[in-house]
Amino acid sequence: MTNFELLRSPLNFLRANLSKIQHPSLLETEQQWWSSDGVTISSAVDRAGTPWVRMFDPFGARVDEILYIPEYFTMLRRGYRAGAVWRLFEEKSVLPTYELMYAISFYDPGVCCPYTVSLATAVPLAKYGSPELQAKFLPQLLKKDDTVWQGATWMTEIGGGSDLGEAVKTVAHSAGNSNSWSLTGDKYFTSNANADLAVVAARPRNAPPGVRGLALYLVPRRRADGSLNCFLRRLKDKIATRSVPTGEIELRDTEGHLLGSSDAGIYLILEVLNLSRVANSVVSVALAQRAMADALAYAERRTAFGKRIVDHALLREQFESRSNALRGCFALAWESVELLNEVWTERLPYSDRYHLFRLVAHLAKYWTAEFAVDTAKWAMEVHGGLGTLAEFGIERWLREAMVLAIWEGTSHRQILDGMEVIERKQAHKLLFEHLGKSASGNERSAMESAFEKHLELPAAEKEAHADALFRRLAIFSAEVLARRYGV
Repeated sequence: MTNFELLRSPLNFLRANLSKIQHPSLLETEQQWWSSDGVTISSAVDRAGTPWVRMFDPFGARVDEILYIPEYFTMLRRGYRAGAVWRLFEEKSVLPTYELMYAISFYDPGVCCPYTVSLATAVPLAKYGSPELQAKFLPQLLKKDDTVWQGATWMTEIGGGSDLGEAVKTVAHSAGNSNSWSLTGDKYFTSNANADLAVVAARPRNAPPGVRGLALYLVPRRRADGSLNCFLRRLKDKIATRSVPTGEIELRDTEGHLLGSSDAGIYLILEVLNLSRVANSVVSVALAQRAMADALAYAERRTAFGKRIVDHALLREQFESRSNALRGCFALAWESVELLNEVWTERLPYSDRYHLFRLVAHLAKYWTAEFAVDTAKWAMEVHGGLGTLAEFGIERWLREAMVLAIWEGTSHRQILDGMEVIERKQAHKLLFEHLGKSASGNERSAMESAFEKHLELPAAEKEAHADALFRRLAIFSAEVLARRYGV
């Protein structure tokens, strides 16, 4: 099968780029359903725009129900039943989950956000929740039928998400029990706003300022008596990812349960974010593949100057070059998955392997999102003027990609966090050692020399010049890993 042919199918692409797929028959089933039914549903959800909120029932009781077209839940629940969350715990591996996300994201990138944040709710609950919390809530998140609960990760407030130490104003008051708290504050970007459970960043009263004073809490949507425990102010009208409702949540004396210890909250928060960043990388590559597949299908039928435009030398070379870059992006993204699979159960103090994972996750999130945006723009150009028209759907991939570039930390944030783990944990040396013989001696020496010189710069200069160096490291890692993956 040619490189171009691989673009048409997420499953074939995975087969060509992985030595083993965990559940090929499952992915085959999902691909067939999405090709026959899911594409139409996904398009309808995107075109319908933002869902709306029924705030009260006919008797004036607050319900905060998000109303979608019915087919939305047909699409959403398939992924939960297929194992987007429960397989990680049953199989003790993240690989099946991220394979499934890749296959689904080829058709709808947004719908994987609910799966991701549900996973990122279940994992810290399983790692840091008390036995009582786990017994009460974890089985609800791991159900295999349509009664499964959804999770969410609510960190960001109006001050932004990059500087959580300053931006998080939500305060937690002890309710007299070491794990029971009352939270009050406002969350400004809450993806999966209709979740049954959420992990929430808040500051215990009298905690120190900055990120060291943050803690992570588990917040159920409803109290024990069935009344709402938190309130949905409104939904955001986003340019894309309409398969996940994003809104503003009000916490008003909201019942919460502390996860882990209050003095280690920032580390738990970063663990949650890293699960999502890996997912974001996988989804970005799948989106780029879809944009290229659509561009290829058009270029094979569109003629200009006497032949198909795909047969013109310049465009054909662009397809070849971008196909190679796509495989490199996939190798980088999947390396973050493989490393996550090794370290996701780790707790403080973290191993060097965990710090290596952190750097690779930042590189992957940064570079795959950048590549997805550029590829979606290019795919529109292949379509010419038709690419700008909503009726043909190709412009959707640029809208979706722009959200992925911002979710879970912008490219700017990935650079700064990646350089931080390089400087504090010498993670670049761990990376060069990890790449080993897959990188030629000259390539590795050049990168090592560049980082030695960079780390000797004054602090302001190091930050100012980090963009180009981080980009260089991301591309270098993607190309080297592509060789290791046999691409």
